[in-house]
Amino acid sequence: MSIGQRTVRSTAYTVTASIIQTGVQFARSIILARVLDVDVFGIYAFAASWIVATRMLGQFGLGDALLHRARESEGEIALRVHFTLSLIFSVLWALALAAASPILIPDTMPDVTLTVLWALIAAEFFGQLTYTANSLLVKRVVFRRISLINVAVTVVATVAALILAWQGFGVWSLVATDIAKAVVLVVGYYIYRPVWRPRLGWSKKIVRYFLSFGRRSFLASLLLRALDRIDDLWSGFFLGEMALGYYSRAYRFATYPRSILASPLNSVASGTYAELKDKPKRLAQAFFRINALLVRTGFLLAGLLALVAPEFIRIVIGSKWLPMLTAFRLMLVFTLLDPIKATVASLFVAVGCPEKTVRARSIQLVVLVIGLFTLGSAWGIEGVALAVDLMLIVGIGLLLWQAKAHIQFSIVRLFAVPTFALTLSMAVARAAIEIPGILGSPWRTGSVKTVVFVLLYAGLLLLLERDLVPMARSIIRQALGKRQENQHE
Repeated sequence: MSIGQRTVRSTAYTVTASIIQTGVQFARSIILARVLDVDVFGIYAFAASWIVATRMLGQFGLGDALLHRARESEGEIALRVHFTLSLIFSVLWALALAAASPILIPDTMPDVTLTVLWALIAAEFFGQLTYTANSLLVKRVVFRRISLINVAVTVVATVAALILAWQGFGVWSLVATDIAKAVVLVVGYYIYRPVWRPRLGWSKKIVRYFLSFGRRSFLASLLLRALDRIDDLWSGFFLGEMALGYYSRAYRFATYPRSILASPLNSVASGTYAELKDKPKRLAQAFFRINALLVRTGFLLAGLLALVAPEFIRIVIGSKWLPMLTAFRLMLVFTLLDPIKATVASLFVAVGCPEKTVRARSIQLVVLVIGLFTLGSAWGIEGVALAVDLMLIVGIGLLLWQAKAHIQFSIVRLFAVPTFALTLSMAVARAAIEIPGILGSPWRTGSVKTVVFVLLYAGLLLLLERDLVPMARSIIRQALGKRQENQHE
C-alpha cells in the first residue's frame, strides 16, 4: 500500500475518532461545568499544568528519535532500547516531580492540590510506558488501533468522571479522567492483542543515537509544553484558583475546534512527512494540503464560536461562566493558528532538524513571560489571553520563515482567502441580528448568526478556491472507497 493510500486511510480513521472524541468530551465538559464549582477546575488545571509542562522530561525526545527514519531506529532491538530508555527517564521524572511537589504549590492553593498532583504523576507515569507501541504505529502510518484506543479512553474517562461528579467527589471526578486514560492505554497497547510486547534491551550504538537525536528535539518539546502551560501556572500563582477556573474553561472550550481535525491531522502528518523527507516536491505538497485544510476549518469553527460566544455560554454551560466571555473570545485566536506550529515542528523532525524549533519557541517564551507580567497583571485573565495570542503570532511567523529553507509554499495562498472569508462573514453575520425581530432571544440570535456565517464562509471558499475542491473531493472519495477494506485490516 502506498504512502498516499495509508495517509488517506489514517486520516479517515483519526478524523472519525476525533469527531467521536470531541463530541463525547464536549458533552462531558458541559455537564461537569454545570455540576462542579469554578474553583474545582482551577485546582485541577494547576496540578495538571505541572504534568503537561514537565512530562517531556520523562521522554527526552525519544519518540522523535524512533520516528525518524534511520538504520538505528529500525527493528526489534530499537524498540527494546526505546522502551528501556523511556522507563528510565519516566522513573526519574516521576520521582523528581513528586519530591518537588510541596514547593511547587503556593500557599494560596487548597491543600488537596498536592494530593491531586501526586495522583496525576502516577497516572502519567503508566501512560508514558505505552509510548513505544504508539510511536511504532505512527511510524508505520497505521492509525486504526490508535484511533480505537483513543475513543475507548474518552468513553471510559467520561463515564468515570460523570459518575464521580454526580456522587459529589469534586476535583477527583476530573482526576479520574487521567487514571482511566492510563488504564485504557496499558490495556489497549500491551494487554489486549498487544501491538508490541514490552521487553528491555540495550545497544550502545542505538542508545547513543536515541540520546543524540532526542537531545536535539528535547529542548524544543520542553519549550512547547512550557508555552502550553505557563499561562495556567502563572494564573494559579498570581490570580488564584477561581480566576484559573474561568481561564481554564475558556481555553478548553476555545480549543475544541482544534480537536476535530488539527490533532488527528498532526498525528498523520508526522508519519507522512517522515516517509517523504527525501522527496521535497511531494513533501511540500503534503505540507500545503494538510495546513490548508487546518487553516480553513480552523477559521470556520473559531469564527463561528466567536460570534455565538454569549449565546453559547448562557444556553449551554450556564450564566455562572459569563465572566470568561472576553477571555474565551480572545483564546479563539489561539484556535485559528496553533495547529500550524505542530505541523511545522513535525516537518523539522522529518528532515532531521528538530532543533530549529528551539529558537522560535525560546523567543515565544520570552514574549509570553513579558506579556503575562504586563498584560496579565493589568487585565487578569483577559490580559493572559492577549499575552498567549501575541506569543503565538510571533512563533508562527518565525516557524514558517524557517520552514521555507526546506520546502516551497505560498503563505499568501495559505491564508489570504480564508482570512477574507472569515472577516466578511463575521461582519455580515453580526449585522444580520440587527434585523427587527431578531434581538431579544439568545436562541434566535445564535441561530441567525450561525446560519449566515456558515453559508457565507463556505460559499466564499467554494467561489474563490475552486481549484482546491477537486483535491478535497478526491480525498473524500478515496476514504469512502476504502471503508469496507479498512474494516478487515
